[in-house]
Amino acid sequence: MRILVVGAGAIGGYFGGRLLEKGEDITFLVRENRQKQIQKHGLQIESIHGNVTLQPKTIKSGDEAGPFDVIILSTKQYHLEGALESIEPYVGKDTMILPLLNGYSHVDVIKSRFNTRNVIGGLCFIESTLDSEGKIIQTSPGHRALFGEFSGERTKRIEILADVMSGTKTTIQLSDNIDREMWHKYMFITGFSGITTLMRSAIGPIREEQNGQKLIQNLYKEIGSVMRAIGAPIDQDIEEEHLKTTNLLSYDMKSSMQRDMEKGFDVEADQLQGYLYKIAQEKGIETPLLEIIYSNLKVYQAQRG
Repeated sequence: MRILVVGAGAIGGYFGGRLLEKGEDITFLVRENRQKQIQKHGLQIESIHGNVTLQPKTIKSGDEAGPFDVIILSTKQYHLEGALESIEPYVGKDTMILPLLNGYSHVDVIKSRFNTRNVIGGLCFIESTLDSEGKIIQTSPGHRALFGEFSGERTKRIEILADVMSGTKTTIQLSDNIDREMWHKYMFITGFSGITTLMRSAIGPIREEQNGQKLIQNLYKEIGSVMRAIGAPIDQDIEEEHLKTTNLLSYDMKSSMQRDMEKGFDVEADQLQGYLYKIAQEKGIETPLLEIIYSNLKVYQAQRG
């Protein structure tokens, strides 16, 4: 099975690298500078789950490569349109497009660009980053991805893909309810990134502040109220489960959005918090915490220029 990974950043580089390490046919679609970096130093992964340096195949947008069986999208949502344009020549009738993006709005964007049948669901849980030399740094225990048909069916193609994705030094699992899993993750990442960027703090001090638990809990409740208003398939007690998960995170855990802010990078404010806030406004749902968090992110973006 020929797999194209769009980007060799912290997420795509990690999961694609683990598949390459296993011996799968992996190609990375990268920009020119990243291609030169990989050609010179290799694809370097430094992880508590094992270090490795690989020499992957790379192509740039427009290079001849033919259609791929699977295309893994791992870009930020604000780069999605450019990524979809770049993969168009590599999408065949039977190509599966597997997005590992935050949020949910990207699903409709991808389906509107390609045949709905091409798109399968996916998400990942990993704390990773690139250092100044392009090395992928992964330091936390969690490093897993989920994928599946939106219908929940165990189709022949998804079972073949499950076999390919198995046996790596990370966990890439088939889910029978990927739609629910994606909404659950969307709630968690929106709440976790929202509270840490608002407070400019790792999660530990926020939890310990006098009103910390109440703020985190109320934020998840606000997000849940919006998701239920549009019929998202979330569990009845998912807010409480996410609060428990948040309380189990390491004291110094930061969201990737917070790390991007600290580096002065762009953030996915409109795609995560903004998407839900817009729905809340349209439906007349009061979400004061979400409003403050989204406003905070928009001020940050405006100051970036």
